[in-house]
Amino acid sequence: MNNFSSQDIIIVRAKPNSSKSELIWNNEYQRFDAFLHSIPDDNKANSELVKLFKKQLKLRVEIISGLKSRNKKMKIL
Repeated sequence: MNNFSSQDIIIVRAKPNSSKSELIWNNEYQRFDAFLHSIPDDNKANSELVKLFKKQLKLRVEIISGLKSRNKKMKIL
């Protein structure tokens, strides 16, 4: 599943205010479901999402759309 290369676009469904922080691949929708402990206030959940990709998948990413939405597009750097 970690066959991503630079400039690939990843679709993510963020679920903030969860009891744990983790990324789970959703085969049905071909996206990541991101369970985030942070609340969606002052960009806290977005920051946690970027850190979670770096920690769990060893990927540097940036959010390219969906900063204020649960559905996000992220680009691998």
